Amino acid sequence: MTRTRLHRGLVMALGVVLLGACSAIPTSGSVEQGDTEVSEPSDIDVLAEGPQSGDTPAEIVDGFLAAGAAGFTDNFVTAREYLAGETKASWNPSAGVVVSGPVEPAPASTQTEITIDVPVLARVDQDGVYAEAPLDGRESVTFGMVQDDAGEWRIATTPDGLILQQEDFSRSYRSAALYFLSPDETFLVPEERWFPEKNLSTSIVRELLDGPSAWLQDAVVTAVPDGVELTPAAVPVDDGVAEVRLEPALAVTRADRDLLLAQIDASLRPVAGIGSVQVFADDVPLEGAAELEGGSAPPSNVEFVQDGRIVALVDGEPEPVPGIEPLDGLDPRSPASNEDGSVRVMLSGPATLTTVPTAEAPAQTLLTGPALVAPSVDRFGWAWTAQPGTGLLAARVDAEPVRVTADWLEGRSVRAVRVARDGVRIAVVSTGADGVQLDVAAITRDESGAPQRLGEPVRAGASLADATSVVWSEELLLGVVGTSVGEAAVHLVPVAGPTRPLPEVAGLADLAGSSVIYVSTTDGGLRRLVGSTWAQVSAVAGASYPTFPG
Repeated sequence: MTRTRLHRGLVMALGVVLLGACSAIPTSGSVEQGDTEVSEPSDIDVLAEGPQSGDTPAEIVDGFLAAGAAGFTDNFVTAREYLAGETKASWNPSAGVVVSGPVEPAPASTQTEITIDVPVLARVDQDGVYAEAPLDGRESVTFGMVQDDAGEWRIATTPDGLILQQEDFSRSYRSAALYFLSPDETFLVPEERWFPEKNLSTSIVRELLDGPSAWLQDAVVTAVPDGVELTPAAVPVDDGVAEVRLEPALAVTRADRDLLLAQIDASLRPVAGIGSVQVFADDVPLEGAAELEGGSAPPSNVEFVQDGRIVALVDGEPEPVPGIEPLDGLDPRSPASNEDGSVRVMLSGPATLTTVPTAEAPAQTLLTGPALVAPSVDRFGWAWTAQPGTGLLAARVDAEPVRVTADWLEGRSVRAVRVARDGVRIAVVSTGADGVQLDVAAITRDESGAPQRLGEPVRAGASLADATSVVWSEELLLGVVGTSVGEAAVHLVPVAGPTRPLPEVAGLADLAGSSVIYVSTTDGGLRRLVGSTWAQVSAVAGASYPTFPG
């Protein structure tokens, strides 16, 4: 529904650009070849019309939605022209966003009410927290209509926030990572938010100062002191340098300055147009950001099980991993390791979690139980798994197994787990009476790093109808084997963002994810994702259970 009015505005905007271009076309001289590049029209402002005399109630709602979609251009001045009385002043477009598919008006029961049926793809709250909607999510939105003294229809009641179709949301909003600190202050831990592209750097710093969302706050720390504010309330970017001025100066200078600067720098540097960040305590420049771990895992070779051994793909050829003994008699499944390979585990059959035998030590059983899920090894050396009726378990050689509590998993059966590189976040696939879901939660640990419990989760990949396995591909991106439409396929699932299916793979078996994604197939093949194509690794046969550290 919103396309009509918004497209009128686009034509007006493009017309201005074209008329300006025509005035610069030379009318004399020789014809020469130009070398000017034509860029994408991303900087063209999208304009919307105000209400027209004689508009029907449905046309007023249509125009209001279109003006809301273009509202970042004129600070929603045009959108407010469609509103009546106190609503014109009280309507808050920053209260959140419903990201929708095409919207069509439903028949109005009276002229004083217009109801639209909104196919909901996602919701973004006023803090920028994004939640994907389940498949076929819908919402009815009703607008109360009145006539003004001139007999023109206006909107008297409307929900706060915006309803933006996906293309409008993609044009106006950008994702950003706010970086907080792991409790041991060695890792930067990201939380993805979505903000309007206009004043993006200001939104990032403002929300960083406010702290993490509730789901993450008990498992991270921040070097931002209480009461610190952005003054003035903006982050100007001049010649690629973002200036962040914080007050009160005394609190800022007494903070863990190196950690504070690391958080701000990591959060702002990815923004387009920012090459460096300068932070001030009042007018005093601060220097010396800490160098912390973070980001995606460093490049490594994919490993897999082949002919009773764990091998790595090195320069396109499978080679035995040094120091690992043959897995004779162990029924090896789902090997997992930490980043430096000092902790290696696997399943031996479906019911035993064991260490991988090395030249220094034979395999050692860590725990047993029915139907254990594929393990994941965190940076503290704990191997995570799960079993029906018991829930999440973590084990390591030098400690008793730990049952990790998570209230939200009561009555659910865990299918897959994967701990993020920072050791703070975990992805869990579970199934229950309400079906299968993928959740990301924060891990609370004791002082030794032993996991204790999971906080309340945020749901990712809500558009998936089914899911069986999960890996971390990037620090904010999951790879998931599941179904959305069609057959089972690998999906790229942001912790906070829209799910994207990859091309299907015949005989898809297991998934390994890092900066590169691999899958094994039921016939023993190994495929690598190259662009949007699954390329066969020709030198590999008889492969199973591909894996990267984590």
